[in-house]
Formats: sequence, C-alpha cells, structure tokens
Amino acid sequence: MVLLSLVASHSDIDLETVAKISADASQVASVVLASASPVAGAITLATCNRYEIYCEVPRSEDVPAARSSVITQIAASTGLSEETVSGALISKTESDVVSHLFSVGAGLDSAVIGEREIAGQVRRALNEAQASGTATGSLVRLFQTASRTAKEVGSRTALGSRGLSVVSVALDLATDLSADPAWENKNIVIFGTGAYAGATMSLLRERKAHNISVFSASGRAEAFVSTRGGTAVDEESLEGALAAADVLIGCSGSDHRLMREDIAALDRGDRALIAIDLALTNDFDPSLGQLPGVDLVNLESVRMAAPDEQAQALHQAREIVQGATRAFALEQRERAADAAIVALRRHTQSVLEAEVEKVRAQHGCTAAAEEVEFAMRRMMRQLLHVPTVRARELAAEGRAGDYIDALETLYGLEIELPAAPASKGVCPVAAAGEPAAAEPAAEPLRQVG
Repeated sequence: MVLLSLVASHSDIDLETVAKISADASQVASVVLASASPVAGAITLATCNRYEIYCEVPRSEDVPAARSSVITQIAASTGLSEETVSGALISKTESDVVSHLFSVGAGLDSAVIGEREIAGQVRRALNEAQASGTATGSLVRLFQTASRTAKEVGSRTALGSRGLSVVSVALDLATDLSADPAWENKNIVIFGTGAYAGATMSLLRERKAHNISVFSASGRAEAFVSTRGGTAVDEESLEGALAAADVLIGCSGSDHRLMREDIAALDRGDRALIAIDLALTNDFDPSLGQLPGVDLVNLESVRMAAPDEQAQALHQAREIVQGATRAFALEQRERAADAAIVALRRHTQSVLEAEVEKVRAQHGCTAAAEEVEFAMRRMMRQLLHVPTVRARELAAEGRAGDYIDALETLYGLEIELPAAPASKGVCPVAAAGEPAAAEPAAEPLRQVG
C-alpha cells in the first residue's frame, strides 16, 4: 500500500484559494471511495487555513489515477475547474506524507507556530473518517501516530507551554489596538456557535470578559449560551448589539456576512470598533476596516503578527517529528516483512505437512516415522532462518518490496499487508480539553490550523 496526500494550505497559496478548495469538499473522501477510483481509504483534514486529504492506494503506479479522481471530485463539489484545483494542491507520497502530517499535528506548519488546536483537529478528522468508514488501517495508524507525536512535542518542548492559538493571537492584536485593554469593560458580539466559537468563548472568559452576545444565523445561539454563558441575539436584536459593540468576532463561516454598510448605518457615535474575522470564508466584509474608527483583524493579520518561536524549541520539535517519521516508516516496512514471512512460513508448513502425512501413511506411528518427522521439521526451521533474517534486514533498508516481489515470483504467493479494520459506526469522541464538536452545515467552520 502507498500513502498519498493532496495539500492546499496557507504555507503555499493564499487563503482565498484555500477557501475555494475547501467549499463543500467535506464529502470528497466518501464519494471517491464509492467511485471506480483506486483509492482504498481517505481522511480529510480541513481547517481555517488548510484543506488536506490523505489517501491509501494499492501500488505506486496507482498514484496518478488516485490523484486525478480526488481532483475531479473536489472540482465537482466546489464548482472550480479541475485545472484550478490541480494547481492549488501539492501532492506528497510515502515518507513526505508522514513527515508533513506529523509537522501539521505538532503545530509546526501553522500560522501560529506551536499552536495546540490543530492537534485536536487531527484527532477529530480521524474520528470522522472512522465513523464514515473511509479510514483504512494504515491511515488510522498514521493519524494515531501523528497525535502521539503532537503530544510528545507539547510535553518535551517549550512550544507546548506557550498555549498560543490563532484565537489567542487575534485577541492579543485586539488588545494592542484598543484604547482600553481591559476585556471586562468591552461589549463583544460573537458570530457562530461551533467549536471555534466555543474556544473563543473560553479564551474570552480567561480574559475576564463577561458582556458577550452570541449570534447564529441558524438559530442555535440559545443552546450555545445555555452551556457556555453569554446572551443570545437574533436577527431583531442584532442591530442593537452591533450598535453597542466594542469587539466583533466572526467564526461561523456562514453565508450571513456582515457588510460595511450594515455598520455604517448604525448610530455608534464616537465608539471605536474592532472586528476580528477568523472565518476562512469571511464573516465580515473585507472593506469593513476602511470605515472611520473600525479596525479589522483577519487570518492574514494573525499570520503576520504571530510571534516567532525560540530557535532551540523549534529545532527540538522538528527533531521529534523527524524521529517519529523514521520510526513510523520502519514500522511500516517491518509490517511488510512480517506479512511476507508469515506467507512463506504458511507455504512451507503446508508442504511439510503434506510430506509428513506421506511418512505417516507409509510407516504408521513408529519410532522411525517420528524421527523422520522431527528431522523434517528441524530442517524446515533451518531453511527458514536465513530468509527470515534477510526479510528483517531488507525491511530496515527500505527494500521489503524486493523481498515480497521475490517470494511472489519464486513461489507464486500473494502477500497482502495486514490492516486494522476501519472502525465504522464509531461516534467521534473529543479528547479532554478540546473544543466542543463543530456545529452542523448551516454554519460550516473549518477550524484553526
């Protein structure tokens, strides 16, 4: 089996293009698996600044067809041309796939280096793929190892102690822009009620903010504030909340966009306004910041303002990721060797048992028959010793495929790698400390990454 990933992220292209690629592409994995594509399994990782799909295909020669089928489905779901989608997606295979995902999960590829929210999103991506039945055993192991690597980076480096995220950096920017840095004195309106809004609410509480209103275009604000606090506002009361607001925070990604003229029409007097737009598809009109007294903070602002990590901590984190990548690759090669060894032993065992039966049929349960059987089994163990040792050696060198090809050619064996079953029907469970599950499609939020 071969690992393949297609990646569109803030590191390589602008956020607007990432948003276009991400639009309505959440079901691509299921659709691709239901088609005639060679893709055996797929997991989608979609956040506020990346769209990535991880696939498993049978052979390296299947990679071009697999990539083409994924691009075709993304183009169909987003309305973009296949040429546009293909140009935006960078393909990675095998160890590059592993290294990239481990770096992403550890926060090393984020707008805010070392942020911890992406680790939870990697876990949720796996949970969702298992629930929908698109995750193969190899992909499950890949994502589980990515989560363990992220924990190791968090516990062994200074990156884990900073507690930074896109939300926290955005709130820091707003503090710097405000004439009054005290959040307890600010009137705040949050747009959205998904996981991102929940994380925002938690950070606002840490900063002692308490005048918080929540608006949801889909009417879920009441349920949201019932468990998290704050005041729910609807279409009728939204105008009053906006007129009194000091800070607006957009994290819904819905079609209900706050336009420049909506704010310009309000009687706000001389009250300054900070609008923090953290939705990939923009909750706020990008020209909002052109109004007098209005400052606009968006994802690009956060990326530009995110502090650089200490070189030593970043170097240490990358060493952990590289070590985990090598260990995962070795484990995969050893699994291939194990499968080949098992197949060879089964083959030789069947030949041995056939010969033993002939001896028993000819000589019965005599001492001579037992001696012959014992000698044959000892000889078989000796004959298998060198092929077993060579399998381990070739696996360590990354040449397990050569060993498998040789067995298939010499003995006509069909060797398949063992794979853990994709846990279909399992309900995703958020790990302790993660934000609540994202809200349904009416306010689709691709979260921080």
